[in-house]
Amino acid sequence: MYPLVAIMGRTNVGKSTLFNRLAGEKKALTHNRPGVTRDRIYAESYKGVVPFSLVDTGGLDPDGLEQDMERSVFEQAREAIEEADLILFVVDGKTGLTPLDERLAFFVRRSNKSTLLVVNKVDGPELEGDYVSEFYCLGFEMIAVSAAYGYGKHSLLESIDLFCLSRKKKT
Repeated sequence: MYPLVAIMGRTNVGKSTLFNRLAGEKKALTHNRPGVTRDRIYAESYKGVVPFSLVDTGGLDPDGLEQDMERSVFEQAREAIEEADLILFVVDGKTGLTPLDERLAFFVRRSNKSTLLVVNKVDGPELEGDYVSEFYCLGFEMIAVSAAYGYGKHSLLESIDLFCLSRKKKT
């Protein structure tokens, strides 16, 4: 069984685009309208040195849990996080750090899972300084990517490979 990597974050940060990029196929729907992904979607990735399983989750909003749909999406994501070996916590570099990102960071920390903060929508190295710096306060290991254009994909895969290889050594 491959290590499971869960992709989570708030709505419209590019989780499904990243999922498709890592899976190497367009398995998850992507749209600029929030709330398109609701259930967990699984795929295998053979892009790095070590194969791994991926799970895409819907956008999280802990403040919207009074609504049945939001509660269902949150529950699906919570289950994915529980079964995951590694969490890719995706944020939007163009939008910047939001209070919702901070609340989700608290939620992720409580899971006690290995976590990599993925600052998405960084379309090139010239934007990293502007888009990444404010996320350091969340305290996670961080990587800048553009899920849409592939920038940072190889560095992300290397980080996932390192995690998977270190996990193998422990077992």
